[in-house]
Amino acid sequence: MTKSSLFSSLLLIFVLISSSTSSKASICSKNGIPLVRNISELPPSDYGRGGLSHITVAGSVLHGMKEVEIWLQTFSPGSRTPIHRHSCEEVFVVLKGSGTLLIASNSHEKHPGKPQEFRIFSNSTFHIPMNDAHQVWNTNANDDLQVLVVISRPPVKVFMYEDWFMPHTAAKLKYPYYWDEDCFYSPKDEL
Repeated sequence: MTKSSLFSSLLLIFVLISSSTSSKASICSKNGIPLVRNISELPPSDYGRGGLSHITVAGSVLHGMKEVEIWLQTFSPGSRTPIHRHSCEEVFVVLKGSGTLLIASNSHEKHPGKPQEFRIFSNSTFHIPMNDAHQVWNTNANDDLQVLVVISRPPVKVFMYEDWFMPHTAAKLKYPYYWDEDCFYSPKDEL
């Protein structure tokens, strides 16, 4: 074997190993997601929102799921989601901690309006109907609030409000949402 062919063979092996390693390491891999994974080994992020730890356990944009998406979110004391709504159903399971759910069931008027307030606690569950403005708040001064969240129809378009009386027409659309930005693919218009 000549030095040139040896070098070519080694280069080819290096390229094959490098490409297979990088595709497995990608957080945006729609193929090859292991059937069983350890959640504690999945990387969390706060996406620029202090007090939040978000992990997409299984998702549409990251993993190719079509009908549901599952998140594990932890809110430090005092942290909360923005007031928001989306055109999907959402189910929460409170794993630990306690807090407050604010939900405006009359969200189908000109603005969300005065929300109802519900206490949430460890082992409780609640659901958010489609397009109802809501906010989850860790009102516990000492402990984290950790929730498992299941949403339908991902990826979700989120409309955010500055307050409960902001008109729907003034709500700010966030799409793709923060945890989908790195992997979101939107084909270019051919025209």
